[in-house]
Amino acid sequence: MIGILGKKLGMTRIYDAAGSVIPVTVIQAGPCPVLQIKNVERDGYNALQLGFDEIPERKANKPMTGHFKRAGATPQRLVREVRIDSLDGFALGQQLDLSLFAIGEKVDVIGVSKGRGFAGPMKRHHSSRGPETHGSMYHRRAGSVGASADPSRVLKGKHMAGHMGAEQVTAQNLVVVRMDPTNNLLVVRGSVPGCNNGYVMIRKSKRASAGARK
Repeated sequence: MIGILGKKLGMTRIYDAAGSVIPVTVIQAGPCPVLQIKNVERDGYNALQLGFDEIPERKANKPMTGHFKRAGATPQRLVREVRIDSLDGFALGQQLDLSLFAIGEKVDVIGVSKGRGFAGPMKRHHSSRGPETHGSMYHRRAGSVGASADPSRVLKGKHMAGHMGAEQVTAQNLVVVRMDPTNNLLVVRGSVPGCNNGYVMIRKSKRASAGARK
């Protein structure tokens, strides 16, 4: 599935023709230069290496500076690969932009969720709490973690306290509501993982039917 890189700018609301409120996320999507083209014969798979968020040349090391120059592109802060089925129609140095998408199309947005630090079982897994009164002494704790003699260990996958957030999350089937090609702005319905100014990848939806993509 072809996609491009972008940056989450924040959430807002818009109104449709009927006056209903639509919660949306504004994303700066592209332009993304094609830095490298990988194919099955040489690399074992087809993929495009894309760049995003231009930076001054002094901030790029020498190996990466040469890599960008071979593609005829300026240094980029973010470099990621997008696997695709066919390489037809793509060229080194080509700029990918919002023309890949259309209003009403469904897309997947991949980002890194906000980090919540070390969280307890109630916040992390939405566990129920204990009684709050009558000397319960059991309020927000995890409770029993397993049997005693057999198997004499905590089973894998048990919902316990631990590190929460800061992991890759995919928001699927978000509808493209508006586009502003002049300013490279993509407006999708709903929320997108990550904090404001966090990097995301926008790709055509994998689960949407062919009819829903039109």
